[in-house]
Amino acid sequence: MSADYVLGTDEVELRRLGAQHDVWRAAAHAAWQRALIGAGSTVLDLGCGPGFAAADLAAVVGSTGHVIALDKAPRYLEATRARGVEARACDLDDDSMLPVAPGSIDAVWARWVFCFLTRPRALLARVAEALKPGGVFVAHEYFDYSTWRAAPRVPEVEEFVAAVMASWRAQGGEPDIALSLLPWLGELGFEIVSARPITHVAAPGDAMFSWVSSFGRTGLDRLVELGHVSRDRAPAIAQAWASISTVPHVRIVTPSVLELVARKR
Repeated sequence: MSADYVLGTDEVELRRLGAQHDVWRAAAHAAWQRALIGAGSTVLDLGCGPGFAAADLAAVVGSTGHVIALDKAPRYLEATRARGVEARACDLDDDSMLPVAPGSIDAVWARWVFCFLTRPRALLARVAEALKPGGVFVAHEYFDYSTWRAAPRVPEVEEFVAAVMASWRAQGGEPDIALSLLPWLGELGFEIVSARPITHVAAPGDAMFSWVSSFGRTGLDRLVELGHVSRDRAPAIAQAWASISTVPHVRIVTPSVLELVARKR
C-alpha cells in the first residue's frame, strides 16, 4: 500500500468511518457471536482504523480478554488508544511477521482490509501463524462491489462505483477480494465454518441508504484528487448523489459483502 490510504485519513473520513461502523455494528456483533468470540478471548483487529470496532470487541471480551488493534496510520492509532484499546503500528502489506507471538491469538477480525492490500494472501498466511490451533478468522469483505447501483438506474451512480473500484485496483487492491479469500483459507489449513452473503436493498431514510449515499458525497473529492473522476464530471456526479433520495420510488442496492468465519485446523 502507499504511504496514505486510498480513502485518506482526514477528519471527514474519520467521521464517515464512525457513521459506517454504526450502520454495520449489529452485523459485526452477529459475526463475532458466530465465531464464538466472547469473554476471555484474545482478539487481533486487522486494520482497525480509528478503533470503533476494536472498542466494541474490547467490551465483548471483557476484563479477562485482550484486544490488539493494528493499523499503519498514526492518526488512527492515536484514536484507537484514546478508546482504551491497545494499538500497535503495523503495515499489513509488509512481508514481516505480525507484531504478536505465533500461536497466541484466539480470533482475528478484519472488515474491508484485504480489499486494499497488494499482498493479501501473504497477510492471510501471517494470520494463520498468529492464530492458535482452533483459532478463528472472521471477516467482512466484498465479493461483488458492482452490485452497488440505484433502481431506477442512475448512470452517475454507476460511474462513481466504477471509479471507486478503479482507484482501489490502481493501488494494487481488489474490491472483490472475498472470492480469493475462500480458496486461500482452504489452502492455508482453515475449515470454512460459514460464508454468508450480505446485500441490502435500501430506501431513503434507511441506515444503509445513508451509508452508501454519504460515501457517494464524501468520496467524490478523493476520487477527483486521485484522478479517477475528472473535474468536468464531478459536478454531475455530485448532483446525482445530492438529489438521489428525491428520485421517485428509488432504492439503492448495496455492495455485496461476504461474511467469512473460518477455523484454523
